[in-house]
Amino acid sequence: MVIDIWKKIENARFSPIYLVYGNESFIINETRQRIISHAITEEEMDFNFSTYDLEETPVEVAIEDAETFPFMGERRVVILQNPIFLTSEKSKGKVEHNVKRLEDYIQSPAPYTILVITAHYEKLDERKKIMKALKKAGEVVEAKKLSEQELKSWIRERATTHGVQIDEEAVELLINLAGTNLMMLTQELDKLSLYASDTNLVDAAVVEKLTSRSLEQNIFALVDKVVQRRTDEALRIYYDLLKQNEEPLKILAILAGQFRLIYGVKELSRRGYGQQKIATNLKVHPFRVKLAAGQAKHFDDAQLSRIIDLLSQGDYEIKSGKIKKELMIELFLLKLHAL
Repeated sequence: MVIDIWKKIENARFSPIYLVYGNESFIINETRQRIISHAITEEEMDFNFSTYDLEETPVEVAIEDAETFPFMGERRVVILQNPIFLTSEKSKGKVEHNVKRLEDYIQSPAPYTILVITAHYEKLDERKKIMKALKKAGEVVEAKKLSEQELKSWIRERATTHGVQIDEEAVELLINLAGTNLMMLTQELDKLSLYASDTNLVDAAVVEKLTSRSLEQNIFALVDKVVQRRTDEALRIYYDLLKQNEEPLKILAILAGQFRLIYGVKELSRRGYGQQKIATNLKVHPFRVKLAAGQAKHFDDAQLSRIIDLLSQGDYEIKSGKIKKELMIELFLLKLHAL
């Protein structure tokens, strides 16, 4: 679990090698930053920190740097980016790498250097000898979306670093309102922690008062109002989005995505799939599956098919100029209420 690895880093229990890969850029950048800030001081950065783009620099040059003794400090931190040779893809660049040199280094890494390999790729080639060596000798962090429990742990941990506590109800509400994007949650937590610096406690009331709603979460709330047959409140949310200069076509696209998600969750649940497996199949965060499952109970298959058809038809009518885009969503919400 990435949070456990971050705690080791904060306690200066470093691995000589880190491999951080995946599509979740926030986790890659956060892991890299935590290593740098806890391993070397700001004064040592000029002498003991290096970063190499392997699309431009041969890996053996970086390894030579990693084997150089630190100057005016205890450690060196060397970052390697874009290691295409760890994937099954062919390199498009002109740089040729002596991968054997890296393999030899992994077998006997410099005790004074922390080598961090960051790979913004969804998958690496597990069959390669170097991958097996990296897994054996180093700490591997897969930068993927956090599960619901991991996300809640991360929120609590992030709040603690700011010297505040956040209660369970507030954690749940924060995810409901701001979504699961880690960058957005970081911004919200920084703001909430600053506000609560006097009491050192973030509760649900503070979250409700200060948290900015993402467009996706506003759409979820809008759908929820329709589910509860409170169309007037759904329309109020829609009008507020228009006042915020949100593009109606974008709102329409997210509405369609939400109802497709509800339909998908309903169908896969019927097949006996659990929350995590549904999330993997639909390529969304498990927390979104949990919320969609709650909404799915209020629609049968025929209703969901009709709703998706209405949204598709509305998209066509807007793009063909048959109806004003602002009016189309208003009419859709009224038709949805009638269903």
